[in-house]
Amino acid sequence: MIHRKTSIFLFIAMMALPLAGRAQSRVIALDANAIDGTLAPAFNMSIGAGRANEGLRADWQRQLAEIKRDAGFKYIRMHGLLSDDMAVYRVDAQGKEQYNFQYVDALYDYLLSIGVKPFVELGFMPSHMASGDKTIFWWRGNVTPPKDYAAWERLIKALTGHFTERYGAAEVASWYFEVWNEPNLDGFWSGSQDDYFKLYQHAARAIKSVNANYKVGGPATAGAAWIPEMIAYCTRHGVPLDFVSTHTYGVDQGFLDEYGGTGTVLSRDGAAISGDVIRSRQQIAASAMPGLELHYTEWSSSYTPADPTHDSYHQAAYILQKLKQVGAGAQSMSYWVFTDIFEEAGPRMEAFHGGFGLMNTQGIKKPAYFAYQFRDCSATKQLVG
Repeated sequence: MIHRKTSIFLFIAMMALPLAGRAQSRVIALDANAIDGTLAPAFNMSIGAGRANEGLRADWQRQLAEIKRDAGFKYIRMHGLLSDDMAVYRVDAQGKEQYNFQYVDALYDYLLSIGVKPFVELGFMPSHMASGDKTIFWWRGNVTPPKDYAAWERLIKALTGHFTERYGAAEVASWYFEVWNEPNLDGFWSGSQDDYFKLYQHAARAIKSVNANYKVGGPATAGAAWIPEMIAYCTRHGVPLDFVSTHTYGVDQGFLDEYGGTGTVLSRDGAAISGDVIRSRQQIAASAMPGLELHYTEWSSSYTPADPTHDSYHQAAYILQKLKQVGAGAQSMSYWVFTDIFEEAGPRMEAFHGGFGLMNTQGIKKPAYFAYQFRDCSATKQLVG
């Protein structure tokens, strides 16, 4: 509920504005204490970030703490937790597997210290485990299947067991484990759909072997794809599936624009974003697992990292409109992303380049930031009270 002081502030601010003509002036009266329905919690349950290694930076951490304070995001999801720059896995000269979770610990310790839980994205493939050398992004995330699925399962089991030992089963049971990112796109997964389902099955088995109460899901697809197929596969093979995740963006063409060069155009469809959420919910309801949670772990107006709309005042209105349309249709709508400290195409030199973030690299808040800050009632109370 917005505090009454907000109403007084708005009224004074309006009266202080220079008026073009007194004859045309008007007074707008509103009751900021009035409540029209319940605010769906999906809007600030989760937020996105570029990659795990960026989360070790001091400026990234300062920005996350600030937006946590202002908008109350509860979870964060990011790529690259298992990529080589996090140094989680190697095979030594004697062929022995070695696990190293020091960087992961440093990142997750910080997240939990500010009250943000990890929405764990399991990817990309450590090079010592990968079946090929195909990569994506400036930081070279490997997108090939494992050469040994048993080794992949051992890694996920070791990681999950490490989380349990370090943070406790009760804490980890409140997290979400999502397997991979957008495997329906060749840029993110060089294998087939069957290869992805095999990857998922081994990961789910590893996680559940540590604790049956831990939540695992997928397929984290682009364009709201593979949901019926994912549920059917897990049902047919008895594979655990606690939630469905997928992505959507407000454009009508393509799904991957790594360097921001395709010139994407905002969809004219008034049901962009929300239409996908509604269809996903309908697909789940019609499936053998109608009670599954639905998480949109990426969404925004555009999937290009150099789109001027991301920096414009229009983006705030776009965010609010889409969140209102979605309502309680999904358990989370994780906006992509909270900061322009985001290096898929490499570091950027421009202060404003159309980056995905709610804040730019220097921490300047874009209009989109305030859509979340002022939508969160608790943050608004802190601001005015």
